Amino acid sequence: MSTELVKEVGGVSLATQNHYTIKRKFWSVFERVFRVFTADGQLWMYIKHPLLKLREEFVVYADEAQTKPQLLVKSQQMIAINYSFMVTDITTGQVLGTVEKKGLSSIIRDKFIIHDATGTEIGYAQELGASILRRFIPMLTSKHGIFVDGQQVAFIKQQFRFFTKEFTVDVQPSRLDPRFVLAVALLALMAEAQREDRN
Repeated sequence: MSTELVKEVGGVSLATQNHYTIKRKFWSVFERVFRVFTADGQLWMYIKHPLLKLREEFVVYADEAQTKPQLLVKSQQMIAINYSFMVTDITTGQVLGTVEKKGLSSIIRDKFIIHDATGTEIGYAQELGASILRRFIPMLTSKHGIFVDGQQVAFIKQQFRFFTKEFTVDVQPSRLDPRFVLAVALLALMAEAQREDRN
């Protein structure tokens, strides 16, 4: 596990965290800003996701001033049906894994295939619940699950809020870097936001 995970926020080791909240504004024009908070409300991740780039790429920072980069998430294709995103630890240059979005199957239910740093498929992330109904009624709240080695390692649930999008993420211990799990969750929520924009 990366030495970055022994960092502390408010005296609590990030490696032991199992509950997070992701927030973003309901409307945005040129970019979406995601903030990831720990259970006690402290900022852990800050992401500006650009909307107009040909190749999707964004940096995950530890602060709003964007002076402490943590991860680079970059699409390996410019145009494709199944996009693959590589997640890299910026500090060490270590690849944490890749996430492949299944384009055609996501018409009915968003699905992502998860690969480890060696390229081996180890699990998937998938939209749960009434996914087809949500295509017609976007105001319905969403749920996603992340599964690795046959076990659910994270559950993402949207909380109903006015003027903001808020999601809780409950993470179970696994062999994955918790930052990679959060990156998978963020990619799922970004795909959802893009679909809502098209509706």
